[in-house]
Amino acid sequence: MALEEKGPPLKIEVHADAAAVARHAAAWIAGAAMQAIAQRDRFVIALSGGTTPWPMLQVLATETIDWRKVHVVQVDERAAPIDSPDRNLTHLRDALLARVPLPAAQVYPMPVEDDDLAAAAKNYGRSLARLSGSPPLLDLVQLGLGADGHTASLVPGDPVLEVNGADVAVTAPYRGRCRMTLTYPIINRARHILWLVTGADKAETVARFVRGDPSLPASRVSREPALLLADRAAAALLPSQATK
Repeated sequence: MALEEKGPPLKIEVHADAAAVARHAAAWIAGAAMQAIAQRDRFVIALSGGTTPWPMLQVLATETIDWRKVHVVQVDERAAPIDSPDRNLTHLRDALLARVPLPAAQVYPMPVEDDDLAAAAKNYGRSLARLSGSPPLLDLVQLGLGADGHTASLVPGDPVLEVNGADVAVTAPYRGRCRMTLTYPIINRARHILWLVTGADKAETVARFVRGDPSLPASRVSREPALLLADRAAAALLPSQATK
């Protein structure tokens, strides 16, 4: 359901629990993939890190999708060694990539092992342009919401929030590691944006985000192509008309 707040309305669906959110999100992504493949013969999805997407990715692996025509890019990644448990890619492989017949060449890990992260970010941006046009137009960007209002690795107070001339950038250290992240321009160009938010610890932030609180980095993401899927715990402080 749509809730009128500052700016365009944000479409919101509230489901019983995190497992229900995972199921609905996987089905929604599968539908978006089917539509994109029918229209453009490929589906380019950007997937976020964090623990919230893991159950959804496991369900997504069971959906009927022509994985030969799917391309997976990363929304963000920690600068950590390959196979580190700190890497989003490690969990992405475990939850999804190892479970589906997706060609390895159609997975695009962020090159965070490079010594020159700034140059690596530019190269990743060029890879996205080769994949999705110039400027890159992704079919779907899946995002999460941190309790501090960050999304992707667009964190409060970081200079990366003001990057407008590049689609990929590197953050200052955040919780112990620098990160590579998609920036607002490429996220806001996406054909679809899907938010997944679960847990009572997110309830206050979700309410502020839905109101369009400008102090939250997440509030700078475009709402027109966006859908927020939340569980009841995360949506507990939303007005009743926003819930399903």
